[in-house]
Amino acid sequence: MVHKRAVALRYDRQREGAPRVVAKGAGEVANAIIETAASHTVPIIENEALVDTLIQLEVDHVIPPELYRAVAEVLAYVYRGKKQP
Repeated sequence: MVHKRAVALRYDRQREGAPRVVAKGAGEVANAIIETAASHTVPIIENEALVDTLIQLEVDHVIPPELYRAVAEVLAYVYRGKKQP
């Protein structure tokens, strides 16, 4: 049985050089992360391959340079969605 997993990222271009892992977990923790994001209208992107990698990082650590491209693609998708009416 595969358990749901989730990773939450924060990125403030003006204060940080790279996105940071702010929460991660599986099962009920993942559900809580997703529910919290949804209740605050934070975009939720499903990308299992990226979660496989990000979930290995420690909370409060910035993502490593080798993940910049993959995370940038997610952020670009999110920012494009916010500009839509």
